[in-house]
Amino acid sequence: MSHPVSLLIALLCTFIWGTTFIAQDTGMDHIGPLTFNSARFFIGFLSILPLAIIFEKKKIKKEILINNKLFFLYLFWIGLFLFLGTFLQQTALQYTNIANAAFFTVFYVPMVPIILFFFYSKNPHWSIWPSIIFCIIGVYLLSDFSSSEIVKGDIMVIVCAFFWSLHIIYIGRFIKIFDLPLFFGALQALVVSLFSFLFALIYENIFISNVLLESIEIIYAGVLSGGVAFTLQIYAQKNIQESPAAIIFSLEGVFAAVAAWIILDQILKVNNIIGCFFILAAVIFSQVVPIFNKK
Repeated sequence: MSHPVSLLIALLCTFIWGTTFIAQDTGMDHIGPLTFNSARFFIGFLSILPLAIIFEKKKIKKEILINNKLFFLYLFWIGLFLFLGTFLQQTALQYTNIANAAFFTVFYVPMVPIILFFFYSKNPHWSIWPSIIFCIIGVYLLSDFSSSEIVKGDIMVIVCAFFWSLHIIYIGRFIKIFDLPLFFGALQALVVSLFSFLFALIYENIFISNVLLESIEIIYAGVLSGGVAFTLQIYAQKNIQESPAAIIFSLEGVFAAVAAWIILDQILKVNNIIGCFFILAAVIFSQVVPIFNKK
C-alpha cells in the first residue's frame, strides 16, 4: 500500500470519527457511557470479524503462531488504551460541551511526538512542530473555547488525549510487525466492549429496553466508528509515521463541526472557518515538507 493511499484511508477514518461524534453525544440520553461503549464496540466487532475471516484467514494462524505472546500483549495494551480513551471521552461529554472536548482531545497531537522523543528517542521531522502549533491554534478557533469555562469534563478529556496518544503509538508499532489489520481491528473492539461491559455491571444500571432506545446511535457509531474507522486507522498507520498520523487525525474536529453545521444547523462563524483552514494547513505542511526535503 502506497503512502498516498494510506493518507486517503487516514482521512476517511478521520471523517468517520468526526461525523459520528454527534451520535456519541446523543446516544447517552437513556444509558451511561460504559453501556454505550460496550454495545457500540460489540457491534463494531461483529461488523469487522466476518471480513477478517474472509480476507485474513490464512494469515491469522501463520502470523500469530510466529509470536503469539507478543500479539496478545499488544492486543491487551492497545485494547486497554482504547477503552480508557473512549470511556473518558464519552464520560466527559456529560460534563463539558463538544467545543471543549474537541479542543482538549487534540492534545494528543503534541503528546505523540513528545512521548516518542522522551521514551523512545525518536526524533520527528522538524515540520511536525510548526504543524502542531497550527493544529492547536486551529482547534482553538474551531471550538470557541475562548467563551467557555473550564469544567470537570475538560480534565477527563486531557487524560483521554494521553491514552489516544499511546493508542496511536502502539498501533504504529504493532502494524510494523503483524499484517492483520482486519483481525486486530475486530479483536481490539471486542476487548474494549468487554472492559466496558465489566465496569458497566459495577457502576451503571443496564436495562435492555434503554439500550434499544439508543439502537440507531449505537449501530451507527458501532459499525462506522467502533468497527470500520478504528480498523482503517491500522491500515493507514502502516505507511504513515505516528506524529503526522496524529496531525491528520486532528481533522476529526473539522469534520465534526461541518457535520454539526449540516445536521444540527450549528452555523460556523468566521473564526471557526479560519480554524478549519489552520488545521488543514497543519496537515498539508506535515505531509508535503518531508517529501520536498527527500527530493
